[in-house]
Amino acid sequence: MKHVELQNITKRYGQFQAVTDLSLVIEKGEFCALLGPSGCGKSTLLRMIAGLEEVTEGKVVISGADVTDVPPAKRRIAMVFQSYALYPHMTVGQNIGFSLSVAHASKAEIEKRTAEVATMLQLDKLLDRRPAQLSGGQRQRVAIGRALVREPEVFLFDEPLSNLDALLRVQMRLELAKLHKELKSTMIYVTHDQVEAMTLATKIVVLDNGRISQVGTPLELYHSPANKFVASFIGSPAMNFFNSKIINVSAKSMDIQLGSTRQIKLNCSGTDLKNGDDIEIGIRPEHITIAESSKRVDISGAISIVEQLGNSTVLYVDSEIGQVIVECGGDTNLEIGSAIGLNFDIKKVHAFSTGGQVLPRHSV
Repeated sequence: MKHVELQNITKRYGQFQAVTDLSLVIEKGEFCALLGPSGCGKSTLLRMIAGLEEVTEGKVVISGADVTDVPPAKRRIAMVFQSYALYPHMTVGQNIGFSLSVAHASKAEIEKRTAEVATMLQLDKLLDRRPAQLSGGQRQRVAIGRALVREPEVFLFDEPLSNLDALLRVQMRLELAKLHKELKSTMIYVTHDQVEAMTLATKIVVLDNGRISQVGTPLELYHSPANKFVASFIGSPAMNFFNSKIINVSAKSMDIQLGSTRQIKLNCSGTDLKNGDDIEIGIRPEHITIAESSKRVDISGAISIVEQLGNSTVLYVDSEIGQVIVECGGDTNLEIGSAIGLNFDIKKVHAFSTGGQVLPRHSV
């Protein structure tokens, strides 16, 4: 069931176009992440849904009603901002219940809803404290509580965890995931952190320069990126990209040059490709393995950097095709300067046209 629908949305600031002819449907109960780098238009899009930014062209529809020109207070949405924006002179309880006070709810209703939300967010023992007496994570929970107490139709989050340290971010991600599971509400979450998007969202919308690059589940974006931009943005460590040349192309496969001596066959192709064309290939670091013998080696090189992360080891290898990033087991023990042979999992190699679009795979 459609809950939030954006119909051909465009946003201009003078001559600058922040969002261009964007259409999107968010189903009721979905946790949708708007993901992309700074300046891609994700916060602008969220603010247009909230009514905090005027829509230049197009429509915003919530629960079947056109709310494009409806004031924010009447849209039945609640927004959690990057900054906590708590009232420093008010207690936690007063901050959470403030929106109900403005709406002239009864004192009994305010106390009841505040207590329910505080218990849900484990703030019930902190209701008499002021923001200065809270940790960063507790303040962010108060900000979320202030949104929850209104019982909105849609929750909007604008990078709410970016001010927290690494451990608190992980804890708050878990709390938000539990909250969504409990409430089953529609949530739209803006972030530039692909780990946040991958772990929280049921649907991810990847934005690039005000346009949608791809929409899908986290695993769809990870395993089947539509273009080089999505492939490079999703995944950590990032995907490796190498320039290559087509040696032989058929309807369902092609042989490409990898380095000066190695050729590999890929089960993908494109209608406009021909022998001798330049293409770009991509492979994720975890899909490259260290060669066990010298008989089969796709590419050779020397290790320039070793990152030992405990659960994994990341190797940076200088080779004739450029720097190759390899992710292997945490107990891998190799030294900088060591010569190394690498093998690619051919089934996991992606091929991209010169325009950055992924070439379709074919079954063998």
